[in-house]
Amino acid sequence: MNIPSNSRLLRITDVMERTALSRSHIYAMVRAEQFPAPKRLGAKCSRWSEGDVDAWIKGRPS
Repeated sequence: MNIPSNSRLLRITDVMERTALSRSHIYAMVRAEQFPAPKRLGAKCSRWSEGDVDAWIKGRPS
């Protein structure tokens, strides 16, 4: 069964690796609405949509 890549959920460490940003910088950008917000899955669990992160990366100037 193939899962579309844009439906995967990424941990903060995966987002940090893909974007080369620190944890605190990612959360600061989320607060400033400059980065996609994570999906809340539980009281202490949040994940980012791979499609949202990829779209953000593609939308950045070179």
